[in-house]
Amino acid sequence: MKIIKFKEKRHFNYKRKILVRDLILKISVGIHNFEKKKKQRVKFNLDINTDPSLAPDDNNLNSIINYEDVIKNIKKITNKKHYLLLETLAEKIFLKLFENTRIKKVKLRIEKLDVFKNTSSVGIEIEKSKI
Repeated sequence: MKIIKFKEKRHFNYKRKILVRDLILKISVGIHNFEKKKKQRVKFNLDINTDPSLAPDDNNLNSIINYEDVIKNIKKITNKKHYLLLETLAEKIFLKLFENTRIKKVKLRIEKLDVFKNTSSVGIEIEKSKI
């Protein structure tokens, strides 16, 4: 006798995303001498896609990506040293975030807010995902 197993029907497809919006920190970044002497305001925005098969569990905070930890990690990275390029800073942030195996994709926007008079900001946006 052959036993037939029925697959449970999936009723939903999930995309789970953690958002960090308009995190503004005073950090040391830039190639110009004036940027090396004085910290400047920099804005961070992140979209973090997680493993959609993970279900949140109120009794286990490890079942989610904690945005408080994301912010703490960015603060720790930016307090350590001067970064010449926003791209280098972005790569440090990606490396730290992707240590968490539940994170699958990150879109990171970093903007300098006070560099040019005629702009509200200048910066970069990079999206990186695990293969």
